[in-house]
Amino acid sequence: MGTGPEVNASSTIGGAGSAVDTEIGKAILDMGLATRTEIEFCREQQKQSSDPNQRSLTDLLIENAFITPNQARRIRQALEERKTSQIPGFQLLGKLGKGAMATVYKARQISLDRIVAIKVLPRKMSENPEFVDRFYKEGKAAARLSHNNIVQAIDVGVSPEGYHYFVMEYIEGKTLYDLMQEGHSFSEAEALDIAIQIAEALAHAHQRQLIHRDVKPKNIILTPQGVAKLTDLGLARAADDKLAAEMEAGKAYGTPYYISPEQIRGELDIDFRADIYSLGATLYHLVTGRPPFEGETPAAVMHKHLKQPLIPADHINTALSAGIGEVIDVAMAKKREDRYQSTTDMLEDLKAIRAGNPPIHARRNVDLDALEKVEETGQTVDVPQIVIEESEPEVVRPRASRRQETATPDLRNSKVIAALIVLAVSLIVNAVLIYVILTMPGLA
Repeated sequence: MGTGPEVNASSTIGGAGSAVDTEIGKAILDMGLATRTEIEFCREQQKQSSDPNQRSLTDLLIENAFITPNQARRIRQALEERKTSQIPGFQLLGKLGKGAMATVYKARQISLDRIVAIKVLPRKMSENPEFVDRFYKEGKAAARLSHNNIVQAIDVGVSPEGYHYFVMEYIEGKTLYDLMQEGHSFSEAEALDIAIQIAEALAHAHQRQLIHRDVKPKNIILTPQGVAKLTDLGLARAADDKLAAEMEAGKAYGTPYYISPEQIRGELDIDFRADIYSLGATLYHLVTGRPPFEGETPAAVMHKHLKQPLIPADHINTALSAGIGEVIDVAMAKKREDRYQSTTDMLEDLKAIRAGNPPIHARRNVDLDALEKVEETGQTVDVPQIVIEESEPEVVRPRASRRQETATPDLRNSKVIAALIVLAVSLIVNAVLIYVILTMPGLA
């Protein structure tokens, strides 16, 4: 049988004569996967090999059919977990989840006898200085924040075995992504409650000049009590960190379904409005059941964020109030100058809608002079983007509407009435003509 895939599966465990080989041999014996004689047979093959450094004990055990590739992978996982469980001061209780960059464990902090969560960077990631640096930046960023809706940082460090870890508050609950995967549909009220809490968390972070840059359902945990917690500050960056901005210039950091256009372009001066866009995209997903833009590839999705108009959320879910659609439209404007100009403005609008009132900042004034011109000429005009004041009369259009006015309601009504009168007169005249023709002498 071929050995290519089998060698690849096992080569990640260790080379010949390494300390890892010794651990593997012991683990295989402990698990009863091979006998001592079989292991010694493979060790002898190692010694006789012309290039022993390229032939690990696991490779030889697989080649001789003493263990399978799947068993080799399970051994590696067991060794990995055994080493990560040796983080000083903590007792690992089980795995909570695994992402692309790290594994999160539930653990007990022995000194304070409390449950915590520990994010551990895998060995392969620990060999990359960029990943290690980002890992510690996440811990430091989280330490700058103290808010009920942000997962609290506790400690960062490295174990004697070389595993970098980040200890944080343990949250009992599930991510919004997991809830949606399980089929949960969020009502408008639920979605607003979550968005308000995350907006408050972001306002706290933005006041401290910290931009999250990866707001999405997977990074929001919802507790059984309905408390939303923003987590994963792995991409967070200080707004004034010019060095980091220059190093990341031209690169798209974020998640394609929720990323802002300026992040896609890799602009230098990313600010809090990127988080506003992502929160708007997250809210859109919650109330419609689908992301704002979809595509076959991440590149296709990001292209739509840049170029394709957003289908209003209340056009997809017609049960939504007009106000929530307006808020999402403003938050997800392609140009950040057209978005909310502060996180607190968005928060005020979210709270207004939740209380059953129209949004304040998302509404736009209609140019009354322009409307008078419409009455005179019948031409269409663009409605300017002016934020409505609370004292202004209610002559506004939702942002989700077409942003063009053809006439005032009274003018449109008068035209309809005139058209009906003309139609009625026409019908009467036609009836009279038909009667006259039919009663003419030659047709009787």
